Amino acid sequence: MRRVSSLLLLLPWLGLAAQDIPPIRGLSRTNLLEYRAKDGTLRTAQTTAEWESRRKEALAGFQQVIGPLPGQEMRCALDAQTLEETDCGSYVRKLITYTSQPGGRVPAYLCIPKAALAGKKTPAVLCLHPTENKIGFKVVVGLGGKPHRQYAQELAERGFVTLSPSYPLLADYQPDLKALHMPSGTMKAIWDNLRGLDYLDSLPYVDRQHGYAAIGHSLGGHNAIFTAVFDDRIQVIVSSCGFDSLLDYYGGNIKGYVQERYMMRMADYLGHPQDCPWDHYELIACLAPRYLYVNAPLRDANFRWQSVDRIVSAALPLFRLHGAESHLQVAHPDSDHDFPDAERLASYELIKRVLQPAE
Repeated sequence: MRRVSSLLLLLPWLGLAAQDIPPIRGLSRTNLLEYRAKDGTLRTAQTTAEWESRRKEALAGFQQVIGPLPGQEMRCALDAQTLEETDCGSYVRKLITYTSQPGGRVPAYLCIPKAALAGKKTPAVLCLHPTENKIGFKVVVGLGGKPHRQYAQELAERGFVTLSPSYPLLADYQPDLKALHMPSGTMKAIWDNLRGLDYLDSLPYVDRQHGYAAIGHSLGGHNAIFTAVFDDRIQVIVSSCGFDSLLDYYGGNIKGYVQERYMMRMADYLGHPQDCPWDHYELIACLAPRYLYVNAPLRDANFRWQSVDRIVSAALPLFRLHGAESHLQVAHPDSDHDFPDAERLASYELIKRVLQPAE
């Protein structure tokens, strides 16, 4: 983890110092070990079991805005269908669809190393694409768009099965959220991703022994976090340019979240983001003790690296409580809103180390 100096604990939002950052639901945003006991008193968690109540409260606060995670009523046969297949040398790329819920089919790319097709058990990575209105999920499999986003292609070339679902309401994937009874675009994406993991579970050549990884840039960067907090099958999370605190996001102007493909309920907190019942502080803490690699460039105009460091600094004691301090890594390349080669390759090495520990 990159060391965070005390200077970085000064919050530019309203000029407040760390200890004065507004609480979230009455709990400290920066002392993430603080939790609400059954008698209503605030205490400091000494064990991971004590912190469980805050984890549940944090996820409840998040769902207050994005809507509830669907239950068994939304599960149905995946009915995966292959629309096209391309030989890419060391792997095969398939354009597929699968049914994530009754009436809802999700387009995705599935990349399968030929070694896996020959019978070798192979770990898998969920590859979540950035905002891309023209080609959507094609960018992560190397079929156009901006450079440095082709992580599904590169991971497949390195011997991983990769699944890259399309994000709802981008490019050609335009599901009717109301007809599908989905409360937000964010929850629809989460559910599509979780069902994508169910699909990977069903593939005989996928090695699930050490779990899955989820990787994403920008939109994909927070989509990976949002998905992982609801499913610990994901043991490695790679978030590139994916988050900062709601208090710091464009100076506290959270209108960027108020879109159908995100969370329309965020409109309730315009002008007072401190009252929103969720923030990335808690979501990052909810990922402990799993592995988290964060790429936060120094010149990212969307998400401020100083805010990322504050969040990481706040989450570190929880990772330490799990005995997993080394599982939290942050990189700060001197670039803009990008996922440079060095940082992508470093994240691939982490994925390999966790999912293929014997190799």
